[in-house]
Amino acid sequence: MKLKKIFASVMILAVLLTAVFCTTALAANDPAESETAVAAVDPQAQVTSTKAIACAIIIAVGSGAGAIAMSMSSGKASDAIARQPESAGNVRTSLMLTLVFIETAIIYALLVVILVIFVL
Repeated sequence: MKLKKIFASVMILAVLLTAVFCTTALAANDPAESETAVAAVDPQAQVTSTKAIACAIIIAVGSGAGAIAMSMSSGKASDAIARQPESAGNVRTSLMLTLVFIETAIIYALLVVILVIFVL
């Protein structure tokens, strides 16, 4: 239970950091605000670095959460098969479907990162 609380707090912190970095990147694209900024800072370099940090956070959280979820579901499936060997086929099928859904969420995180890099 304690691990779930730590994981939830890390996920919330990562989402908040990503929101802050993305907001900073979008605000730096605004020409009205760039006139009031310090002239020594290149706005395009700041946007690029902010995008890179936001993308790193998105990929780290997505792949980390996916890895934890996959390991937990694989462990639970192994326990279920050890307790009831006659239901191994059903448990294995359910496990494969669960792993596909988890991997799909990781691929969606990758797509979001690609959109942030090339579209924003």
